Amino acid sequence: MKRIRKTFRFLSLAIISVSFSQCASTIKLQKEAPISFGEVYCQSWVAGLKGGGSGTNIFIKTESNDLILDSVYFRGKVSKLETKPGNKQLFIGRFLSTSNTEKYNFGTTSSDKRNDENFPFTLQNSECVVSYTVDEKINYYKLGNIIERQTDALPMSTLPNKN
Repeated sequence: MKRIRKTFRFLSLAIISVSFSQCASTIKLQKEAPISFGEVYCQSWVAGLKGGGSGTNIFIKTESNDLILDSVYFRGKVSKLETKPGNKQLFIGRFLSTSNTEKYNFGTTSSDKRNDENFPFTLQNSECVVSYTVDEKINYYKLGNIIERQTDALPMSTLPNKN
């Protein structure tokens, strides 16, 4: 009987320890926006050339240059954010898809990782989370009401010859 009690105590302690360690590793979202955000929208695209690729881009406009956004978590994927040349207040996250890539091997880029099972956030299709650094600490803020614009069918073009 004592052995059963010891085993039960050990298992109870182990379960409690694991549950606390899980709480410590969850990512906390900031309640207040670090800066003012402008329009946030996404737009799918398809290359006009068969096998030319396709994907979705997310555009995040900010109202100041005071903060640099690092990454965006959107629809089960994460991507590094880039600024549009000439506009440091417009951040773009690029997510490649596997459709329309049969002839050319575009694959996924290092900035476009699929990790549904380890995705740290529960988000609706119209929500994303941006990461940014303040005082060497990574912070996260959730943006909602993302507008989905009409698909952009890019014009047909030819790929350069690799000779």
